[in-house]
Parts: sequence; C-alpha cells; structure tokens
Amino acid sequence: MVLAPEHPLVQKLAAGTAQERAVAQFVEQTANQPKSVRLSGKEGVFSGAYAVNPVNNEEIPIWIANYVLMGYGTGAIMAVPTHDQRDFLFAKEHGLSLRIVIADPQNPGLTVEQMKAAYEGAGQQVNSKQFDGLSNEEGKEKIAFWMEKEGLGKTTVHWRLRDWLISRQRYWGTPIPMIYCGKCGVVPVPEKDLPVELPQNVAITGEGGSPLAKVKEFVNVRCPKCGAAARRETDTMATFFDSSWYFLRFCSANNDREIFDKKEAAYWMTVDQYIGGIEHAILHLLYSRFFTKFFKDIGLVNCEEPFNRLLTQGMVLKDGEVMSKSRGNTVDPDSVIERFGADTLRLFILFAAPPEDQLEWNDSAMEGSWKFLNRVFSMIEDRYDPAIRDPQIDLADSDNKELEFERNKAIKLVTQAFEMGYKFNTAISHVMVFLNAIDKFPYAEGNSPVKQPMLNKAFETLVLLLAPFVPHMAEELWEKMGHQESISKAAWPVYEESALKKDIIEIVVQINGKLRSKVSVKPDLTEEALRPLVLADEKIRAHIDGKQVRKFIVVPNKLVNVVVG
Repeated sequence: MVLAPEHPLVQKLAAGTAQERAVAQFVEQTANQPKSVRLSGKEGVFSGAYAVNPVNNEEIPIWIANYVLMGYGTGAIMAVPTHDQRDFLFAKEHGLSLRIVIADPQNPGLTVEQMKAAYEGAGQQVNSKQFDGLSNEEGKEKIAFWMEKEGLGKTTVHWRLRDWLISRQRYWGTPIPMIYCGKCGVVPVPEKDLPVELPQNVAITGEGGSPLAKVKEFVNVRCPKCGAAARRETDTMATFFDSSWYFLRFCSANNDREIFDKKEAAYWMTVDQYIGGIEHAILHLLYSRFFTKFFKDIGLVNCEEPFNRLLTQGMVLKDGEVMSKSRGNTVDPDSVIERFGADTLRLFILFAAPPEDQLEWNDSAMEGSWKFLNRVFSMIEDRYDPAIRDPQIDLADSDNKELEFERNKAIKLVTQAFEMGYKFNTAISHVMVFLNAIDKFPYAEGNSPVKQPMLNKAFETLVLLLAPFVPHMAEELWEKMGHQESISKAAWPVYEESALKKDIIEIVVQINGKLRSKVSVKPDLTEEALRPLVLADEKIRAHIDGKQVRKFIVVPNKLVNVVVG
C-alpha cells in the first residue's frame, strides 16, 4: 500500500512507531516539491504500519511515496509492482517484495528475478487462488463481484474529467466563433463564414481584458439569424484546446475545406507512439482522449483512442532540483551548443539516462560526450579510405572475421535497444564498445591491403548507428566517405545471425559460485563434452583437488558452476 504524503492517515499510522521521525521529515521534504517532480519520482519511506489484504489476510507494508497525489483517486493505492511500471521502479528502489499475478504469454515461466520491467499486457492470472487461469480482464470483474458478495468492498466509477475553462482574454489564440444578439441570444458563426480571422490593427496595451474588445470593426457584426446589430465574442481559446486534437489535423494539414479529411484520419490514426512530459499525464492526455471519443461519436474518426503507446519523459535536474527560472538553475542551451555543438548536447542528454528517467545535468559528462565524438571523427579521418568502394572482404582473415562479428553484434544490440523500449543510453553504450573494437583493428601502414575493406565497412556501420543521435556529424562524415546521397536516406544496417557465431568462445568457470577460471571451447557443447575440458583446466584442478564434485551446472555458452564439497 502506498499513501500520498498529505493523506490524513499518514501521521496517525506513524505515531509511536520507530518510523515516526522519518515519516515527518519525508512529509516536510515533499511539501514544496512541484507536481512534475513528484510524478516522476521514486522517493518514499515506510510508515511503520501494515494493512491487511482482505482477500488472503496477508499483512501489506504501508509506504508513503511522493508520486502518489491526493488529487488522484483517494490518495491511497494498492501497488502491484510486477504489473505497473511506476510501482515496479518504486519497489526496486526500496527493495520491496514482488509477486507475478499475470503471466506473460510470451515469457512462460518468467520469475520476478528475471524481470527488467513491469509486465503491463494481457495474460492469465496466476498466484490468485480461485481466480487462477482467468484472463486478467475477466479476473478484475470476478474479483470485484466476489468482494462485493463477501462484503469486503464495492465497485465504483471514478470520473477524472472536470469542467474546463477554455477562454482567455488575449489576442493570440483561436477566436471563439460565437455572436451575441439581443433578440436571438448566443448564435454560432455560420460555417460559410469560418474561419473567424484575427484583425491586424490591435493595440497591445497591457491594461487587462481582451485587446480584441477594443477593435470595433471586429466586435460589431450583424446577427446571422435576424440581421440585427450584434457583437462578436472577444475571448480566444486556450492553446491546450487545440493541443487536444492537433494530431488529427496533422493527417491532412493542407486541407482548407474542413477540420480534417476523414479518409486521411482513418489511414493515419491511431498515433503509434506519443512522447510527452509528465505534466501531460492528466489533463492533456485526458482531454485528447475525450476529443477523440467525441469525434468518433459524430462520425469523423473510426478510432476510440488517440494513442497506442505513451512514453513519458523524465525531468532535467540541476543540483538535485528541477531546472526553472525561478530557482536560477537553468542552463542556456545556446552557450552549450556554441562550445560543444548541438550533436554533443543531444548525445549527452540521450546517454545520461533512459528517456523516462530523471536526468541530472553534468558538465563533466558533457565533456565526455564531446571527447567521444572527436575520437570518432579523428579515427575516420585518419583511417577511412574513400578510394575503396564496395570491395570483397576476406573473412578467412582472423582480424576481419573478429571485426565482422563485432559489427554485427553492434547492429543487433543497437537495433534491439531502439525497438525494446527506446533505451537510447544503452544503444549509445553499444556504439562506444563497437568503436573500441574498431580501434583495436590493425590499420597501420604495412598491413595487408585485405584489412582496409573491413575497416571501411565497420566505419560506415558505425556512422549509420550514430546518425539518429548525432545527425549533423554523421551527415558530414557520410559525405567525407564519398556518398552522394544524404545519410538520412540510407538503409538501416541489418545484422546476419551467421556472423554472430564464433568458432571458439570463452566460458566462465566458478567453483561454489566464485569465479576461478575461464576456458576457451567450441560453442554449443553438451555438458558431457564440456565437463572433461573444464575439469582439466589447471586453475580448476587446483581448487577441486581432493574434493568431490557434487554438481556440474551449465549455463549454455556462458558459465559453468562446479559445486564441490
């Protein structure tokens, strides 16, 4: 269980426990935190008290967490760390227990120790007693029905949609197309007269009220219904009114006949991936959904939801606080770009943390990104030979074969980092490892000419893998390599699984769980074939001499653990 720091039960639960002082300090600490920081945070403290799960009578520790808000629900949530990413990160941060209750059909037998992230998809319920085997959606309904029947709880509908003031008293904004008539009341501007355009001769005085109200030729109009003298609405819409449906306009941006083309919207919607800040999580995304459902009801779109997936960006911190002008801790991006270039700034931001995590600004890390890019540029200028185009590569050469392995491995790992959760920092790390492998490749004058084609191929792959992160430098290097067309039009490199198979691999060998040696063997050896090779290793023999081998545990192509006693 997790409570908001402002919850009225917090002080009562902690009173008289060993946690009382820690809870009071935490409540005070979070009191002035902005909502944006709280929603993206993982800070918390144990209350000192436990709740009893009415379904199975288990005691559940009650924690206080900054990411729970009193304005969201009741300010108290039952966390399910294995099936909610925020709960998962919080539980991992504080060493709380995890239990899988929805089986991932793509990973049968998955354990909590193997989980890298919460599983938030559909599946069958497990560890749920009489509800095992049900789909999680069906299980929700049956558990709720059972709890009502047993008198343990009740279902309710919680509405988060609120009344929304969309008008602003300013010039810049979308005019509200309404006319006020003394006889007819409020009359909408006829469709033939849309759009209502803002006048050009507006004085911005700063005196308060809408500047449009002082432009008589804009305000004074005839009622479209009866022709009598009337006045135009002078308020404009708030920008977030338009931001609730702008994605639909993108489907046919040049359409000057209607709000958007239904056929184009049917083709493009829904949005595959929405990326936004944590401040969007409640109002903006909520009203985007509301607008989409409204458009569906009136026949303009054929989808219920606007977005398939959401990626919430973390906040940028400096000295532990969110950057803001009021705190005086902002960093001027222009000065950073002037010193290091835009690509260095991009690389630093993407490498410093996963996009959904908080990012702590670090000047020395910026220097590190700059040095890495300089190293890439210098190595390519010194070692790439643009005169060699599309040559045959001799993979019988051991150096060539090893670098081709590293090249394919880099392509595979970087591609997976993109496709499996936008782990840009991980992808950049793989590129750095690949650069180190290239650096070890022989290139000095006097080496066999068969080496240069492989080196060229590796450098070209390196630049392609870097292009999404540092497009300006990648474009320049691509041109220096002799390519006529922009790198943005080049195909993404594809790895070959056959190139990732090695003739000889290195296996880690442990004795009773402690690393004792490494042995080089052929891949995919059976336990029967592997056992004599491991036990014949001199270092291993020295550790097991005179002892009985009780178990011989093999993790294929990675590790052997010999249990002796």
